[in-house]
Amino acid sequence: MAPPLGNETNTSGYESRHTRRAVLAGAAAVGALAAVGCTRVATASGTNGGDLLQRLRAQGVVRLGIAGEIPFGYIDKDGHLTGEAPELAKAIFKRLGVDKVQPVPTEFGSLIPGLNSQQFDVVAAGMYVNPDRCAQVIFADPDYQMLDSFVVRKGNPKGLLDYKDIVAKKAKFATGTGYAQIQHAVEAGYKESDILIVPDQVAGLNAVEAGRVDVFAGTAVTVRDVVKKSAKAEATKPFAPLLGGKPHVDGGAFAFRSAETELRDAFNVELHKLKKSGELLRILSPFGFTKAEMTDLTAKELCAG
Repeated sequence: MAPPLGNETNTSGYESRHTRRAVLAGAAAVGALAAVGCTRVATASGTNGGDLLQRLRAQGVVRLGIAGEIPFGYIDKDGHLTGEAPELAKAIFKRLGVDKVQPVPTEFGSLIPGLNSQQFDVVAAGMYVNPDRCAQVIFADPDYQMLDSFVVRKGNPKGLLDYKDIVAKKAKFATGTGYAQIQHAVEAGYKESDILIVPDQVAGLNAVEAGRVDVFAGTAVTVRDVVKKSAKAEATKPFAPLLGGKPHVDGGAFAFRSAETELRDAFNVELHKLKKSGELLRILSPFGFTKAEMTDLTAKELCAG
C-alpha cells in the first residue's frame, strides 16, 4: 500500500473497524493468558531462517498479535478469539504442527514494535503490506486484497462511484480517522481540510443517513457490513482508487520478525494450498469476504510499492 499515513495508523486499510471496544470487551476473557502473552519469547536465531517454527511446535502454542479490529482480529462478546486472521492462523498453524493460538491484544500502532520486541510471535491483524512496513518486518503473501467502496443514500442520488465523482459533483465527503481513503480522496483533488473525519464506519453511516454528508468512504468489506441493516443507505460497487494515476489494490497479510524466514516460508506454503483448494474463501467468508477479495498478489509486489 502507498504509505501516506505512515505505518503507525490503522490496519488493513489503515481503517479503524468498530474502534477498540473489542479489545476492552475481551480483556477479562484473556486475562489468564495476558501474563503469559506479555512474557517475551526467546530471541530468534538469525541463522538458517530462524528457529521459531521448531520452538512453536515444541511448545504447542503460537502467540498472535491482534488489534481488536472487526473483521480482522478481535475478541468477541463471548470472550473468544476470532476474525479472518485468527481463524486463518488456527488453520495454518495446525497444519504446521502448532495446535493452539493465543491472543495478545494491543493497539494497532504497537503491533510491529510488539512483534519486534518479542511480545508475540506473529501479527495476525489483516495488516496491509506496504514498503514502510516491509522495512521493519517480513510478510507472508496476502490472504486477501481490498478495494474501496462508498456508503451513500439509497439510490445513490448523486451518482457517486469513485473519488473523481465526489470532486466533480462537490459532494460532502467523510471517512475515518487514519483511513487510507483520506489520501485516496486527496489524490483525486478533494481538499483535505474539507473532509469530515469520523471515528469509524458506524459513525460514517450515521452521517450519511442524517444527511450531514453525501458519502462515506471505507474498504469494501466494512462498507458492505455496515449498511446491511440500513433502510436509508447502501454500498456502491467496489473500485480501485488511483494512486500516482494508476489503479491501486491493497493486500493484507501476516507479519513475522525479519529473521524468521523459515516460518514465513512454511506459512506461505500452507496458505497457497488453502488458496488453491478454495478453503481460504470458506474460512474468510463468515467475516464478509467474497471472491472479489481473493488475490494472487504477492508480498514482493506490494513491498516494491
